Amino acid sequence: MDHSDAILKRVMGLHPKMIDLSLDRMFRLLDDLGNPQDSLPPVVHIAGTNGKGSTVSMIRAGLESAGKRVHVYTSPHLARFHERIRLAGNLIPEDALSNILTEIETVNAGRPITFFELTTAAGFLAFARHPADYTLLEVGLGGRLDATNVVADPALTVITPVSIDHTQYLGETLAEIAAEKAGILKRGAPAVIARQHEAALSVIEDRAARLGVPVMACGQQWHSAPEGDGMVFQDENGLIDMPRPNLRGPHQIDNAGTAIASLRALGFGAPEALAAVTRAEWPARMQRLSCGPLVDIAARHGCELWLDGGHNPAGGQAIAATLAELPRKPTHLVCGMLNTKDIAGYLRPLSGQAQSLLAVSIPGEANTLPAETTRDVAASVGFDAGIADDVASAVAELSAAYPGARLLICGSLYLAGTVLRENG
Repeated sequence: MDHSDAILKRVMGLHPKMIDLSLDRMFRLLDDLGNPQDSLPPVVHIAGTNGKGSTVSMIRAGLESAGKRVHVYTSPHLARFHERIRLAGNLIPEDALSNILTEIETVNAGRPITFFELTTAAGFLAFARHPADYTLLEVGLGGRLDATNVVADPALTVITPVSIDHTQYLGETLAEIAAEKAGILKRGAPAVIARQHEAALSVIEDRAARLGVPVMACGQQWHSAPEGDGMVFQDENGLIDMPRPNLRGPHQIDNAGTAIASLRALGFGAPEALAAVTRAEWPARMQRLSCGPLVDIAARHGCELWLDGGHNPAGGQAIAATLAELPRKPTHLVCGMLNTKDIAGYLRPLSGQAQSLLAVSIPGEANTLPAETTRDVAASVGFDAGIADDVASAVAELSAAYPGARLLICGSLYLAGTVLRENG
């Protein structure tokens, strides 16, 4: 175990709740640390329900293609916590992370603070102490009261598609959730808005108007669309023809459009747009696994093995649309989900693209949905569904039963992280 892992495990007990949306504790800790959030390289702050990670990865690819050094803060991590904090392009080294966490733990002095608040402060401290040209800051949950929403003067804010998720924290309706996401908008800072449902867009535009925020919205100031084997992006500066994004799925064309609009807002052009579309890397988003023990199990019977971390109804729709674009092949799912999610809403779109499902519980995750519950919900939306003890058993069973098939492990980023760790 890394030293940082021991510190992270220890600080988990500093607040009785995993999630407690408030900025009071965050501002207190940051003030004690000398307010590092006020000394960051120019910040691009990204909120939204779906597509945040993919959009961040594309913006990063575009900026780095121009020789820019880019800090990146994302969550959750998949295999290792260090993935959350990239310093000028590289994962934070273990010694730097453990030193900063030790410093923050000492300054905090045992006072209540959530895990995400403390680790966000660690990201700010690391970013403030290392030179870079830009900081890409991904919201953890919501926006208005998220721990990242302490940057007073971002260079740009970005809102990716808003849909129903985390209703216990953000509200029951699309308008309520959009209002929370729109909480990242800052007076005078331009905002790029991805394609939205009308109810969400109306709320975002109303807040932008009250703050005097210049808005660049999909369908108004810019457009992105598939064209032949590629895609096009158009704004007031002209039209760019490009290949399809290297991240798979039709939804990635919208994410690419959001990333390109963001790059244009920062003053970049066609070369950076092309890099955003062709060079982005983002694991567990319709990722075909190419090596490791699970791949070896699947390959014994000629099966492909894929991985996706989408977990809400919009994520299920995106996966279904991606599967529809891939070469036709029988598809079977290995699925594990958290008990906070809309399981039926997630699985329903997939029932038209996959023939069967084996449910698993997510190992080591307190909020896992029992495999039996996932199986029952899957059966209720039309799947031939069963359960398996673990992912390896499920892959072995499905590959033996359906030689040459496509197997997709899905349902949760936490499950995806387990797979990436255990599959090497």
